[in-house]
Amino acid sequence: MSITKELQNELITKFGRGDNDTGSSEVQCALFTHHIKNLTEHLKANKKDYQAKRGLLAFVVKRKRLLTYLKRTDHARYEKLIQELQLKGI
Repeated sequence: MSITKELQNELITKFGRGDNDTGSSEVQCALFTHHIKNLTEHLKANKKDYQAKRGLLAFVVKRKRLLTYLKRTDHARYEKLIQELQLKGI
């Protein structure tokens, strides 16, 4: 299931710094987390969908790279994002 426009706008307003902030690390991590949850549910039902598994791993790597950057540059924003997304720290 892809992300709806309403859900995307909701995530952008919740995690963004401004109204049109779609490129900050927090927004991108939130969107990646939503995609990861959707792909995980899909893969539970379709175990042999290797293309979806490859896409899932790509999203995980992108999110980890962004979280590493955020942790290195602004640790307070990193901690806040980890708590809001309910992720384990890296």
